[in-house]
Amino acid sequence: MTILQLHHVSRTHGTGPTQVSALQDASVTVECGELLAVMGPSGSGKSTLLNLAGGIDAPTSGDVLIDGESLAAQSKQGLARIRRKNIGYIFQDLNLIRSLNVLENVALPLELDGLSTKKARAQAAHCLEEVGIDAFMYDFPDNLSGGQQQRIAIARAVVGPRRLLLADEPTGALDSHTGEDILRLIRMRCDEGAAGLLVTHDARNTGWADRTIFLRDGRIVDGTEPLNTPDCLLRGTT
Repeated sequence: MTILQLHHVSRTHGTGPTQVSALQDASVTVECGELLAVMGPSGSGKSTLLNLAGGIDAPTSGDVLIDGESLAAQSKQGLARIRRKNIGYIFQDLNLIRSLNVLENVALPLELDGLSTKKARAQAAHCLEEVGIDAFMYDFPDNLSGGQQQRIAIARAVVGPRRLLLADEPTGALDSHTGEDILRLIRMRCDEGAAGLLVTHDARNTGWADRTIFLRDGRIVDGTEPLNTPDCLLRGTT
């Protein structure tokens, strides 16, 4: 089943001589259970692709569909519902709410979707344990390190039954051991049926993905199919 489809999507900024084409005629599909890695140099359009996939930005042309629903056809309320219920984001700038403690930050998407506070926080606590930061669940983000804050953002992204995970350099502020743990968690969620889109500059991270596409100057220039490599090597397990 196709979870994410970008159909001939382009995004331009500005007009006339100042117009910049951030993404050009990109078509991408991500299936249930699949993790797709996106690589490319700085300014190639990776973050633009991710923002369009998550409905944070709208394409200049083309269409984005999640679970067969066109994002362009949604009202503001409908788009907010899809983003809140179906999509987990891991942003580079984290976007944590500093007035909420760690547990409240992670539980918030579930509470906004109608789950009781007790159940939402129980699920949030479990995710915080998975990312190894449950000891700090009652602390506030500003009191924690950058790597710890990144793990909070990852827990918030994977909490609940998300259908699509969007990760923008999710291991950037983490040491190599913790980074592998986070990639393993994203991989596990995809193996359980979610679809994942992983933007990364580190070629080692693509070993966790089923496929990799490459962007240059806003265009998809190449892609690779899964290698004939044992799963234990691709996924960093033994």
